[in-house]
Amino acid sequence: MKNKICIVLLLICVLNLNSCTSSKILDDTSSGEELIYEDIADKIIRFHVIANSNTEEDQALKLKVRDKVIEFVADSLRESKSLDESRQFIIDNKSNMEDIAKAVINENGYSYNVTSSLSKENFPDKIYGDVVFPQGEYEAYRILIGDAKGQNWWCVMFPPLCFVDGTKEAVDSKEVVKNINNSDKKEKGNNKVKFKFKILEMLFGK
Repeated sequence: MKNKICIVLLLICVLNLNSCTSSKILDDTSSGEELIYEDIADKIIRFHVIANSNTEEDQALKLKVRDKVIEFVADSLRESKSLDESRQFIIDNKSNMEDIAKAVINENGYSYNVTSSLSKENFPDKIYGDVVFPQGEYEAYRILIGDAKGQNWWCVMFPPLCFVDGTKEAVDSKEVVKNINNSDKKEKGNNKVKFKFKILEMLFGK
C-alpha cells in the first residue's frame, strides 16, 4: 500500500511539472479537469447551434444566430432558479427562437431551413473553459441550420454559464462547479459535483 501511495505522489509531481512545460501542445480535452458524468448528467441543459456546413460563411452565420438567440433568452434564463424552470422556458419559446434564427438567416441572404429540439443527445468529450464535460447523454436544446453538417457552437444554458462568458474562455473550473452545485441545491438532489482523478483510476481501478 505504501508503495502505491509513493507511486501516486511521484506521478502527481511529474504530471504537474509536465503540465507547466507542455501545456501548449495539449489537445482541447487533455488540458481541462474532467467532471464526473454521473454528477452532472441530470443537472444541466446544453445549448447547441449547428451550422449548415463548415464553410467560413456558414460558420459565421451560425455565430450570428447564436448571438441573437442568446440575446433573446439571456435575461430570463440568467434569473432561472431551477432546471424545470429553464426547461419550461425553452419549451414555451421554442418557436420564438426558431423565428429569430430564421430572421437572422434571411437578413444575411440565405434561405436555410431551421429546426430545433429539446432532447437527450449523446455527445463526445467537450471542453468548457478549463473543464471537460465527459462523453455521455445530456439534455440539450439544439438549433439546426440547413443541412446541419457543420461544426456546432455550444454552451451550458442551465446553470446559466452561457451568460457568464459566451466564448467559454473565461470560465474556469471553480466557477463551473460552483454554478452546478448551487443550482443542485434548488433541485431535489444535492450531491456535490467532483472531478475525476485519473491517476487513482488507473492505479486502483476506481
